[in-house]
Amino acid sequence: MNGSSSHTRRQAQAAFTLVEAMLAIAFTAMAGSVLLLGIGGSVQTTSDALHETVAQGMAQQLMDEVLGGRYAELGSDGYAVTLGPSAEETGGAGRELFDDIADYNLLRTRPPQDPWGIDLGKEDGQGSTRHVDFWAPADRAGADVGRISFFAGWRQEVDVYYVAESDLTLRLPAGQWSDYRAVEVRIVQEVAGGSLRELAKLRRVVAYVPPLP
Repeated sequence: MNGSSSHTRRQAQAAFTLVEAMLAIAFTAMAGSVLLLGIGGSVQTTSDALHETVAQGMAQQLMDEVLGGRYAELGSDGYAVTLGPSAEETGGAGRELFDDIADYNLLRTRPPQDPWGIDLGKEDGQGSTRHVDFWAPADRAGADVGRISFFAGWRQEVDVYYVAESDLTLRLPAGQWSDYRAVEVRIVQEVAGGSLRELAKLRRVVAYVPPLP
């Protein structure tokens, strides 16, 4: 009897040990899944933060370019109802012929480019491209570095419009003008499904000071 009982206990202990092992494996797998989910979320958050930081700098760079021009076309007043570049100013490779802030109205450039029409991440800052080994890397796995830009799904957007003198946050309807124009710069990114995600947005209001008689 004692031998039989001892054998039964050993079988029970062995079975219990197997159950424990199975439970341990299951818990380990669950913990691993949670850990991977956490890491994945952290990586995505870091990637989003990187994109937003780069986009903020890109937006500021474009805003500085816009505000570096005159308020209005040379020889004209500051009350033009239609804002945008002339045919001659669009004849360049990029924006190098733009000379006043109105020229940038309704600018939409994808992928983002420098004033000479060179894709950002490939430009040398002087109207040409840098060596391919120094181009910005691709933004997705498996892409051919140097051929698919980091900014391939990004877009520059600029709107220039008149605002009310009594409320500089109020955009005036088309056909109306004032002594104040707002310059709005946005950097957006195309995401899955074709929708757009706004990465950065800047807005500045500039005033027209008529020349002295």
